[in-house]
Amino acid sequence: MDFNIELIKRDSIIFMKLTKEQLADIKNQQNQSNETKRVTVPKLEEVLYEALPALDHGFVRVVDYMGDDTSIVQSARVSYGKGTKQVSTDSGLIKYLMRHWHSTPFEMCEIKYHIKLPIFIARQWIRHRTANVNEYSARYSILDKEFYLPSSENLAAQSTSNRQGRGNVLEGKQAKEVLELLKNDAERTYANYETMLNERYDGSTIDDNKKGLARELARMNLTLNTYTQWYWKTDLLNLMNFLRLRADHHAQYEIRVYAEIMLDTLKRWVPITYEAFMDYRVGGTEVSAKGKVIIQKLIKGETVDVESSGLSKREWNELMTAFDLKDKLI
Repeated sequence: MDFNIELIKRDSIIFMKLTKEQLADIKNQQNQSNETKRVTVPKLEEVLYEALPALDHGFVRVVDYMGDDTSIVQSARVSYGKGTKQVSTDSGLIKYLMRHWHSTPFEMCEIKYHIKLPIFIARQWIRHRTANVNEYSARYSILDKEFYLPSSENLAAQSTSNRQGRGNVLEGKQAKEVLELLKNDAERTYANYETMLNERYDGSTIDDNKKGLARELARMNLTLNTYTQWYWKTDLLNLMNFLRLRADHHAQYEIRVYAEIMLDTLKRWVPITYEAFMDYRVGGTEVSAKGKVIIQKLIKGETVDVESSGLSKREWNELMTAFDLKDKLI
């Protein structure tokens, strides 16, 4: 395999190009011409099989899909029959389904991704147990010698107000020390991985007189910023559930990068559904029964306060933030 991989720069972020073999494989896939009576989506076909870069060495590829916006409409009308005829357009019906949390019509569409990502993000991602996943096997093959290293603007201290979030960006000597630790630890453990295997990542043997440790054992020594790959297939409903959480600004930056790329593929694939999703799920907000009463009172010009609202301080602040009522925050 050719490991002379050229670096490219895009929007001040450095990405790594694919190997010649990977590029050739993608080109061969994209040059396929298959006659079909199935639904196809030209905008998604434009990026089908393409490796869309993520982080420093990762990517997202759409490798297959089934259905489009019309598939959702067709399913809904079969399911609900005459009850949907009052909704005159496909767009109106999809918005109705989204607005009223109808789910099964969106399950009629499916999509399959090939994703390359750091192991620590994969462990977070796999918590979404509503997809079919097949991961690169480190029992069978040797993992690539590639590690995720955060860019300087994403190297931050622990948040003082959020136990699972980041605070201020590290600067100067401390930032440099952290990056050196991450890089050196990853390179050292990978070198030890090769030593235990008695095999380098390019397939060559280190010492002909030694036996290598089993791959399933040697892999335990690798750092969590090592890259893995998997195929991830899910239906449209569960894709939107994933994106609603992972494209949110509260989500960890690294997984958000992947979610934002996938949001673009969603827009290409089902543009009407994407518009409704961004309106009702991403851009919308949920309000409790108590919160609804408070908003109704505010609209009427009545005075409200946290003590009489029945809400906790956190609930109150979340409600006020959602409606941009900063003067009422406590």
